[in-house]
Amino acid sequence: MAKRILQSTSAPRERTFLVGVELYQHKALLSLSDSLAELTLLADTAGLEVVGELTQKLDRPHVKTYIGPGKVDELKALVEETLSQVVIFDDELSPRHQRELQEALGRHVRVLDRTALILDIFAQHARTKEGMLQVELAQYEYYLPRLTGQWTHLERQAGGGGGRAGSTGGVGLRGPGETQLEVDKRVIRREIARLKKELLKVSAHRQRYRAQRKRARVPTVALVGYTNAGKSTLLNRLTKSDVYAADRLFATLDPTTRRIELPGGYQALMTDTVGFIQKLPTALIDAFHATLEEILEANLLLHVVDISHPNALSQYNSVRQTLDELGAQRIPTIAALNKSDRLRDPQAAQKTASQYAKAITISAATGDGVPELLRLIQEELYETYVPIHVRVPYQQGALISLFHEAGQVERIEHGRGGVTIQGRIPGRLAAQFADWEIYDGYESMQEEEL
Repeated sequence: MAKRILQSTSAPRERTFLVGVELYQHKALLSLSDSLAELTLLADTAGLEVVGELTQKLDRPHVKTYIGPGKVDELKALVEETLSQVVIFDDELSPRHQRELQEALGRHVRVLDRTALILDIFAQHARTKEGMLQVELAQYEYYLPRLTGQWTHLERQAGGGGGRAGSTGGVGLRGPGETQLEVDKRVIRREIARLKKELLKVSAHRQRYRAQRKRARVPTVALVGYTNAGKSTLLNRLTKSDVYAADRLFATLDPTTRRIELPGGYQALMTDTVGFIQKLPTALIDAFHATLEEILEANLLLHVVDISHPNALSQYNSVRQTLDELGAQRIPTIAALNKSDRLRDPQAAQKTASQYAKAITISAATGDGVPELLRLIQEELYETYVPIHVRVPYQQGALISLFHEAGQVERIEHGRGGVTIQGRIPGRLAAQFADWEIYDGYESMQEEEL
């Protein structure tokens, strides 16, 4: 249990107090102090001034107020002492936790959690229509179960939806006996349905675009990594472009695709994706589904790691965990250990590279290691073959042809409904066959038909 009050001489911004809880039964990737340090950066990105923090260790969250009643009283006193206007919890609060804490701290203090803070940052940084739609959907889905009688009536915001988070697209008349809260919830549900339809159109457009890329047989590389790892800077370096890049969290949200030239005259398309972070809100993962599909459809993942960060390995593991949850385990991955120029001893990065799968040390800022990285990408896309055993239905004729054209067939069996092929294919194509892969213990099709 600890408290800390910070002094600041910066320009006046909303004064913010942070609250972190360490749960004994929950193993976190980052320590509590490191997680709060990250939350401080998030608050700064959102334009808030952090003036203090309070921590507590618990077996489990308190059923009503997340932190214990005694801590709530202590927090209230600290908020009054520091003249804080905002309180942010480092974990996602349930609707009940948020209501009870809001009641305890008073209506003059806004109670937020990490999810609400990240949603606010995304709303500030979204630039394209797709990004705005995704953020607006995530905000609505997050706030719907948190509506209370104190909610600002949505009819005051009416006047056309789309393009700005928080717009409602108009409000219907209130039915007999219907409370304003019920009206507000109905309005939000209608907006959620509208936004999902809009994003389905976006997803369909992306699918058509990806189909064109597949027909052109140009492999794709998805840049992934923790926020502020240097993905956009690396994209600029590799593609000689000028994508916006800044030394701050979530500097870019909207995916950008550029062509890169590889050794030997080969080419590939590289897409920069949204940065990951620990405790990435589920609402954001769901809302950014169309964007994250770029990761699942990639032939290769280039996982950019800020090797100069003290929690580099934890950040790497956090991203890998999220990628696994998305279903990207089968996609070949290169770890680009970036920002080696910031290390006092650049050779130290080489010593830690063994902790990462297929890693190379680089500096996107200076260009060190970039030629070697390009050669490694070329090898992974065009020269590295992986063993595979699949049973492909005859309806998937394009996949069968692709195996013959790009792979090395070692054994093939034609049976009822499909063909079983065993051999080797370029690693970049493995994910396309994932749905038809056969694992150990499989009996041949001919044996099944007997």
